[in-house]
Amino acid sequence: VSLTKTDRKGLAWKQRIVDDIRFCVGKYPNIFVFQVQNMRNNLLKDLRQEWKQNSRFIFGKNRVMQIGLGRKKSEEVEPDLHKLSKRLTGQVGLLFTNKSKQEVLDWAENYWAVEYARSGFVATETVTLSAGPLEEFAHSMEPHLRSLGLPTKLEKGIVTIYSDYTVCEEGKVLTPEQARILKLLGKPMAKFRLTMKCSWTKSEGFTLYVEDDVNEEDQADSAMEDEDAAEAMDDDDEDAEEDE
Repeated sequence: VSLTKTDRKGLAWKQRIVDDIRFCVGKYPNIFVFQVQNMRNNLLKDLRQEWKQNSRFIFGKNRVMQIGLGRKKSEEVEPDLHKLSKRLTGQVGLLFTNKSKQEVLDWAENYWAVEYARSGFVATETVTLSAGPLEEFAHSMEPHLRSLGLPTKLEKGIVTIYSDYTVCEEGKVLTPEQARILKLLGKPMAKFRLTMKCSWTKSEGFTLYVEDDVNEEDQADSAMEDEDAAEAMDDDDEDAEEDE
């Protein structure tokens, strides 16, 4: 595949996100910017499926989503949408929905799912293993467990830890090996959840839920903003997964 074809495909994909956002602004009365903790694509796909009758989740490069909403007053599709756009920073997405604002806020407050932690996650508890047999593991797993740092051996065909072992300590960052061990032990630690940063409704306009230091005034240097927009559309970085 030529670089030219790859670039055109990437540009078309980003243009599709911009077009989808503008279509959704017209279709749905309520829009939320949400922040994701412990992102998991499989759980996000489940949410899309559950909400597909009356809502749409969109993920993409933040600068591309900003273009879709409008980065300043002169670009926005609806009044005050540029305030949403300015909150598209970090690991965030857009939720377009027919559900009421209060219904979405109540749901987000109570929704979470437990997932296995990845390396770099700060352990929420100390996990230790006492010396003795690990009968949940097949004997063929013993070399792999040992390669992850566990003090294991085979005794009469049974995987056995020959000394007490601390897998991880509360408050310390997990290594890749520790994260793999916790998954093998069936001990999830990470909570996948969505935090609503702000919303915009056709009836009430913009509402901020998480305080920030965003300057909502338009920047004077429009030439620089135009250059940023061009970079966002031309950038070869991969976008976060967007819905089909």
